[in-house]
Amino acid sequence: MVESSGEAVESGARDAGLCVSLHQPGPIPLAADFTCAPGELLALVGPSGSGKTTLLRAIAGLYAPRYGRVECAGEVWFDHAGSINLTPQRRRVGLVFQDYALFPHFNAEANIAVALGHLPAHERRDQARLWLSRVRLEGLEQRLPRELSGGQRQRVALARALAREPRVLLLDEPFSAVDQVTRRRLQRELATLRERLNIPIVLVTHDLTEASALADRMCVLHGGRALQQDTPEAMFRYPESPEVARLLDRPNVFTGVVRDTEAGRRLEWGEWRLEVDRGIDDVAPGATVTWYLPESDIVLHRRGRPSRGLRENLVSARVDELVVLGGISTVTLVFAHDRQPMRFDIATHASRRNGLAQGEWVDVSLLSSGIHVMDTDAPSIPVLEDLS
Repeated sequence: MVESSGEAVESGARDAGLCVSLHQPGPIPLAADFTCAPGELLALVGPSGSGKTTLLRAIAGLYAPRYGRVECAGEVWFDHAGSINLTPQRRRVGLVFQDYALFPHFNAEANIAVALGHLPAHERRDQARLWLSRVRLEGLEQRLPRELSGGQRQRVALARALAREPRVLLLDEPFSAVDQVTRRRLQRELATLRERLNIPIVLVTHDLTEASALADRMCVLHGGRALQQDTPEAMFRYPESPEVARLLDRPNVFTGVVRDTEAGRRLEWGEWRLEVDRGIDDVAPGATVTWYLPESDIVLHRRGRPSRGLRENLVSARVDELVVLGGISTVTLVFAHDRQPMRFDIATHASRRNGLAQGEWVDVSLLSSGIHVMDTDAPSIPVLEDLS
C-alpha cells in the first residue's frame, strides 16, 4: 500500500498506473490533475456537483473533456493535443455505478457474462460462475436483479466490473444504496478484495469516514478543481487552505498575525501569543495568516489545575454549546475576539466530571505541534456553516 503522495507514487502511476490531467472552462468546469498507482485506492471527495462522477466518466471514455490527457498502464487513452480518444471498450475499465446498472432482464450469471466478450463463448458461463463464487454468491446464478438484496446486487456489479480484467477499477458511490450494516460489510469486503488487486482503484464518495478508512490517498474536489491530494492523515492534519478544511468538515480555522517576540516568533491571536512548532518561521512578521488546529490537539484542563501541569498555549474560553451524543460530547467554545468558534469532542464521562455546561468558562491548551499555518495575508474566515 502506498504511504505518501510524493515523487515515487507519481512516477509509479505514470509507469504502470493511472495519470489524469483534465481541463476545460465549461460547461462542466474541470481543472483536475491526479495519479493513482497500481494497488492503490484513491478516493475522490467533495460536495455534490464538484465533478467527481464527470471525472470517472472521462476516465472510462464516456465523456470527452475539451483538454487534457488520460494515461493508464503506459497506454494513452485520451490526449486532446494528440487527437487520441479510445472508446470505452478499448480502455478496459471496470466501472461500478451508484445504481449498479445491472440488466434487469438478465440473471446474475448473464449480467457477468456480458463483460466476458474477450473470452470464447463456451468459456463465459464457467467464468461468470467463478466470479460469482469469488464474491460469495454461489447458488444465486439464476436470480434476476429484483430478486437480489442491495448488497447482492452490488457484488454482482463488482464481479461484472472485475470480469473484464480491467486496468483500472472505478467505483461511483458503490455503497450509497444499501443500509448501514450492509455498507460496513461491503466496505470490509472491498478492503479485503483490493489486497488481491494490483490495479489502480478510484472511489467516488461523499462519506469522509469511508474515504479515510479505505483510501491510501484522497483528492479533494470543488467546482471541478482538484484542491489537494495526499494521505487521509495528512489531509486531516495539514489542509492546504481554509477551503480544503471546510470541504473536509474540519472546524477550528482561524486568523492570526505573526509577531516577533523576545521568546521567538509567535502567532498573535487575540490576547494570546501562541507558540507554533512548524511553518511560522517561513512567514514574515506582521503577516496575517490562517491557521488550523485538529480537534485532537485541544487539551481541556480540569477545573482548578492544568492537566498534568500542561500549560502550553493556555487560553480561556466560554462554553457556548455542549451536545451529548451517547459516549461522546461535542464542546463548542467562543472567544471575545473571534467570531469563529472552536469545537472538539470529549468523552461524556469526562465532560460530566469537569462540570461542563453552557456558559461555563474553561481553560484549554492548544498544542503547538498541532497548529498548522496555512496561507499568508488571508482574509477573515467566515463562520463555518453546517455541512450536513
